[in-house]
Amino acid sequence: MAIGIDIGGTNLRAARVSGTGEILERISEKSAPDPELVLSRIAEMVRRLDCPEVAAIGIGVPGRVDARLGAVLSGGYVNLASASPAQRLESLAGKPVVIDNDCNMALVAEMALGAARGHESIVMFTIGTGIGGAVVQDRRIVRGKGTAGQLGHITVDRSGEACVCGRRGCVETTSSGTALGRHIARAGLGPDISVDQLFARDASGDPLARGILEAWAGPLRAAIDTTVAMFDPDLVLLGGGLGLAAHRALARAPALAPWYQCPVEAARLGDDAGVIGAGLQALVAQPAVAQLAAAQASPVSLPTARLDRTRRAVLVNGIPASGKSTVSRGIAERMGWPLLALDTIKNPFLEVLGGGDREFNRILGRASYQAIWSVVGEAPADAIFVIDAWFGFQPRQVLEDHLRSAGVEQTAEIWCHAPGEVLAERYRARLNQRPAGHPGAAYIPELIELAKRAEPLRRGPLLDVDTTRPIAFDAITQWLQATIAADR
Repeated sequence: MAIGIDIGGTNLRAARVSGTGEILERISEKSAPDPELVLSRIAEMVRRLDCPEVAAIGIGVPGRVDARLGAVLSGGYVNLASASPAQRLESLAGKPVVIDNDCNMALVAEMALGAARGHESIVMFTIGTGIGGAVVQDRRIVRGKGTAGQLGHITVDRSGEACVCGRRGCVETTSSGTALGRHIARAGLGPDISVDQLFARDASGDPLARGILEAWAGPLRAAIDTTVAMFDPDLVLLGGGLGLAAHRALARAPALAPWYQCPVEAARLGDDAGVIGAGLQALVAQPAVAQLAAAQASPVSLPTARLDRTRRAVLVNGIPASGKSTVSRGIAERMGWPLLALDTIKNPFLEVLGGGDREFNRILGRASYQAIWSVVGEAPADAIFVIDAWFGFQPRQVLEDHLRSAGVEQTAEIWCHAPGEVLAERYRARLNQRPAGHPGAAYIPELIELAKRAEPLRRGPLLDVDTTRPIAFDAITQWLQATIAADR
């Protein structure tokens, strides 16, 4: 079993969930805009639900979430981007934590147990405090570079309300629960009127109620038509606390364009979808559970929760003294990825062997380079390594052969550089700090010339880092989060 957590703008929900999606025990707390308060409440709910049979924890979070890196990139009404919820909860609970966008989690549940069973291509809007979105094609969640599916931020009015995302007129500003409250207030009705009362007043012929419902549903219909034009799904689902009401309100805003017709249904699992999906995702992400499910041909099919088996490498590239070691260490410390550096492998051999001439240093460098990729090739298939080396010291094909033999399918490059005179000063300052066998002061003129012609690999995404300036590690890690986890 697992613990599933659904973080909303109004409520925090948690449940102990079985491997078949049954809720065994549930807890609910009020949400808050303060991320630390939200995390403390979640930690307490996990403590109350935890037991030895719980294998993992899943969290559904509103906003942009990089599920592969376990990172919240931005949020709306509840912004956990600076709080590292997955890492902190994993540390507190001592169990693996899976994190994803809350609407993705809800759609997983609907595919397994709800209205989306048997469908191959689905678009889902979750209508609550804000509007979430998820897209599935061929029963796999569409992620783009990592955070695709933010359907609440489809623009429906370029001169409309300001949105938390920084733009104007997103469908979240017109058709969420928060937006419905604004429509009601602007119509002069009291804040206590419910959506059910609006429907009742509309049925009795109240033009004010009808106007509110049309203002709420019309932009949502436009957003649905846009997603139908983009993805041509089998089904559009409306979930969340107001999903059923939004589905009912769409009767006031029918699809008129003949090209953009698609069945629209209310999700079936209601507020339980988020915790069920989060629990199921957490279980499927555990290799032993996934293998057992496959062996037993479980009736609960969760193809969206496939394991990521892509081995990756961040190539921190630059000539000697370019600052790449400082950059590599900073990345490894912040991202928690293992670091393999050419000198880290080579230097112990130089120390034990007592050094050697420059040709011996080159031979040892090639052997150390090969050792790096041998280590990478023996690592788990979903590993991400930071590799610190001057990749131009051997022919490009050597690198490509190593990457292929190590099973590395994706790389990102960080190019570290500085003017030759700066590199010469750095190299000279550390001459007495390196083991015998490294080139001495006579190498400095050659280094200055190398700085003039050295180029990055330009293999995959590339980030340029001028190491004469303060290293902007926050920007580097944000770039990595957006590139190393590109959709596979």
